Amino acid sequence: MLISVQALRGFAAWIVVGVHFMQLFFDFEAHNALEYLVADKGGIGVDIFFVISGFVIFLATADKPLTPWRFMLMRVARIVPAYWFYTLLMVLLVASMPSMFPYEHLEPSYVLMSLLFIAAPSEPGVEVYPLLGVGWTLNFEMLFYGLFSFALLVRESYRLWVVATLLYLVCYIGPVLGLASGFYSNGIVLEFLMGIVIGMLYRRGLCRARPWLPLLGIAAASIAVYHGADIPRALEWGVPSAIVVISCVTLEPYFQGSRFLKWLGDCSYSVYLIHVPVLAVGQFVAERLGINPYAMLLVCIVVTAVGAWGSYQWLEKRTYPALKRWFGVEERASLSRQKY
Repeated sequence: MLISVQALRGFAAWIVVGVHFMQLFFDFEAHNALEYLVADKGGIGVDIFFVISGFVIFLATADKPLTPWRFMLMRVARIVPAYWFYTLLMVLLVASMPSMFPYEHLEPSYVLMSLLFIAAPSEPGVEVYPLLGVGWTLNFEMLFYGLFSFALLVRESYRLWVVATLLYLVCYIGPVLGLASGFYSNGIVLEFLMGIVIGMLYRRGLCRARPWLPLLGIAAASIAVYHGADIPRALEWGVPSAIVVISCVTLEPYFQGSRFLKWLGDCSYSVYLIHVPVLAVGQFVAERLGINPYAMLLVCIVVTAVGAWGSYQWLEKRTYPALKRWFGVEERASLSRQKY
């Protein structure tokens, strides 16, 4: 894994933490320029994740004789254990402290659909969110993985077009025909394609330039996001995110050797999952005891960072190889390498 991508992944995760702090503690009501910036622009962390996902998945499958089934098993082994753990943690929190989560409910069908990455209303007629709120992005991720698995049946150079066609059919034609949820009719899915394009450029050795050019790209993307525009999200935030990702990839030689940045990336998935219950509990305690929100934020940051490190070490690192062995993925992969 490129250290630059790891660093960017960690940065994106902590931006999302800031957004949810503003949501839970201030209901997005900003009191200064920094709060406004986080509340109004911090959602771009998700867009960066999606671009990175397209980039990483394309590179991770290049030149590998993966079948669609084996690819999906590997994705399930990587994504599902931690997500299920924190979703079930939310079940326990909501069941034991319902006053802390007045808008959540625990109907078995809703919990099951949350666990299975199926888009469903959190309440009748209300926005589509799983029990663990950030799971809505994983619904898109799992859709992307499923569609990308079919692209493994064709040559590497055609995979972008296969995924693009399938995304169009599922996300835009499917809802019209009643074959897919309208939840997926979101231009944000185009950001996966942007990541694949960056992966193709990287594979061809085209992500090289003098440092001033990628730095200029990051500055231009930041200015574009700050000023914003009344255009679809894939253009307003997706394109700048893609520019930031390709710029960081180009700057990879300057990131190499940083153990701290690698650690940020390693723990980013657990940070993304664990911060929701941590902030929810922190907001509840701060409100009841009259604690300053920013004092509680510091506590939540420490708890999230320590908890994410433990989650990565004891949950992610242990379950992923264990499940791959259980699924028989590693053994089959080695046999495939011998065959080819």
